[in-house]
Amino acid sequence: MIKFGTGGWRAVIGEDFVQSNIRLLAAGVLRLAKEEGKTGRPIIIGYDRRFLSDNAAKWVAEVLAAGGEEIWFMNRSVPTPFVMHTVLKQGLYFGLEVTASHNPSNYNGIKLIVEEGRDAPLETTQRLEEIICEIAAEGREIPYIDFDEAVAQGKIVYRKNPFNDYLDDIIAQLDMDALKERGLRVLFDAMHGSGSFPLVVIYHTARCTIDTINLNKDAYFGNQMPAPSEEGLSMLRYYVMLDNYDLGIAMDGDGDRLGIIDKSGRYISANEILCMLYYYLVKFKGWKGPVVRNLATTHMLDKIAESFGEKCYEVPVGFKYISSKIDEVDAVLGGESSGGLTVRGHIHGKDSIYAASLFSEMVSVTNKTPSQFLDYLESQYGHFEMVEDNLRFKPEMKNQINRVIMEEKQLPEFSTEIEKVNYEDGCKVYFKNGDFVICRFSGTEPLLRIFAESGNSSIASSYILAFKNFLKI
Repeated sequence: MIKFGTGGWRAVIGEDFVQSNIRLLAAGVLRLAKEEGKTGRPIIIGYDRRFLSDNAAKWVAEVLAAGGEEIWFMNRSVPTPFVMHTVLKQGLYFGLEVTASHNPSNYNGIKLIVEEGRDAPLETTQRLEEIICEIAAEGREIPYIDFDEAVAQGKIVYRKNPFNDYLDDIIAQLDMDALKERGLRVLFDAMHGSGSFPLVVIYHTARCTIDTINLNKDAYFGNQMPAPSEEGLSMLRYYVMLDNYDLGIAMDGDGDRLGIIDKSGRYISANEILCMLYYYLVKFKGWKGPVVRNLATTHMLDKIAESFGEKCYEVPVGFKYISSKIDEVDAVLGGESSGGLTVRGHIHGKDSIYAASLFSEMVSVTNKTPSQFLDYLESQYGHFEMVEDNLRFKPEMKNQINRVIMEEKQLPEFSTEIEKVNYEDGCKVYFKNGDFVICRFSGTEPLLRIFAESGNSSIASSYILAFKNFLKI
């Protein structure tokens, strides 16, 4: 039952996310490391603030320590980008983060980070799944050592001041003088997640005012999804407008997805954040290079890149594809509409702590509110609206939907003329007028996701409705 999607293994707590499976996964990582000859270097284990995350991290550590690996363990919750940075900076082979990211509160999971601080590639997670099945078939008890005993023996080591390198590297890439000069007032919605400490330190270092909400640990995330979507940030919007903050910033549970509220209360989507930051890095900071996005991310990036004589590269959903393409083409930035991005020279994964800091620098340097900046971009490149619908379906319908769309390649009747269709990751229909609609199964939840973009939200919604009616869901 241990299957890796685009964001690691995720499962319902008490069903598949249980101690036996967690230890089984750890045993699989141990055997994978030995099979690949990647042992002898510490393995870092981090965890977010979800229910059972700290316990699960200890269960993983106990198995790995019993297998002879030195474990670097955190004495507090940490965001996923910190684990990626540590693997990269310290030249480690592996890191693990116990998290289900933005999934509902009844989920938890584990992300596997490999050399250079990258999300484990598909071939690695597929082999790990095979190994896990092999271990399960053997039917032997998985060896482990008691956590406290392993600490006493020096097999599990608590890292001293673990955030220093991570914080210093982010601060070194920022225009701290501009941030200090502007002195932004920021309200941060921690969404009960693990990204609060590093972000607060960065803002205090920049002598900005940062206040926080939803900072406490809450297994139910305040009865909301721990995702920085527009629907989930109503409280942040209210207080930003009430107390006249310059920005409202929010992150998901493990600090790799970002949401922004403008001082006017306007929600700044992930697509808009990507466009603004790419334009800022090229136009204001003088960076040169293309940009990378996944199939479900705004085509406004294509227009911006073209205006600078650059190219926008499209890749499948999954940040591993974005980071790989960034390296291949030396891109300035890469990101996705779900809220994650990274910048050239930083880590090879999503980092909302860095992205939020860079966004604040942009606001400080340009002396424009995000709304003003967006209005300018739209005056240059046109208006783009993306609509999304997440559809639940009965398990037995998945094969039928896949057969109709991916095998038989049937399509709804659209009123707009089609230019081409891409089946690389789900079904993406490109229209001749520049609009698109994409229908694909989620890699992290049992959902069918449909995204559509147009200059008009009603038209975008009509593309989604056509797919829903066609599939009868």
